[in-house]
Amino acid sequence: MPLFAYKGRDNQGALVQGTLESTDSSNVASQLSSLNITPIEIKPQTAKVMTKEVSLDFFEEKISTLDVMLFSRQMYTLLKAGIPIMNALNGLQASTQNKTFGLVIGNIRESLAGGRELSVALAQHPKVFSSFYISMVRVGESTGLLDSVFLRLFEHLEFERFMRDQIKAALRYPTFVVIAMAIAIVVVNLFVIPAFAKVFESFGAELPLMTRVLLGFSGFMQASWPYLLVAGIGAILMFRSYVATSIGKYNWDSFKLKTPIAGKIIHK
Repeated sequence: MPLFAYKGRDNQGALVQGTLESTDSSNVASQLSSLNITPIEIKPQTAKVMTKEVSLDFFEEKISTLDVMLFSRQMYTLLKAGIPIMNALNGLQASTQNKTFGLVIGNIRESLAGGRELSVALAQHPKVFSSFYISMVRVGESTGLLDSVFLRLFEHLEFERFMRDQIKAALRYPTFVVIAMAIAIVVVNLFVIPAFAKVFESFGAELPLMTRVLLGFSGFMQASWPYLLVAGIGAILMFRSYVATSIGKYNWDSFKLKTPIAGKIIHK
């Protein structure tokens, strides 16, 4: 179905613009009129414009959990006050500070104008709204308690954010200790032990086994540090790719639940 770009004015005289799917411009005008929007300009969305929008995706501002939290809270307040959902979305799109999230809200509003349900419109943005979020909205639509659902979602996201901060705080010190130990091991093996090795060689005596092991490990690190660096970076990338899979995410979450401090917080 063709896509049309439009500009219009709402009941308050504010400029409204976006895109709608329709068979022709006359149907677009009818849809806008049903939304209390007076059309000013309606024209087909060209491939050039669409390519430009896609090319800017790389530079878009990230949408945070806080943005979705505020959206949920504001949707609850507006719907509870009896404001129509299209007007609520229009106001949120105009007031949001995150331009990328504003585009998402605009796309949701356009999907609703095209006859889709809110849960279906949200499902078009899986990177912004989780499957749990979409399922809750679907329940709100079927029960007629959409405003209460948005309040529950706000409280859920707020709790998730609090727990995430608690986990980060619990892991901050152990992470710092591990990083400091790793740096110390590298510095000792690349700079300190080689300096002592020259002193030991000047003695000409047979060294203890542990000393020979340390010197051998230091020599190995000196000769192989570029390969070790590449291997370390590769291991990190492989780990991140593995965690991105469903099985990897499950195993990583299971491991986090078994950790002594953070595991208890995650369970809560």
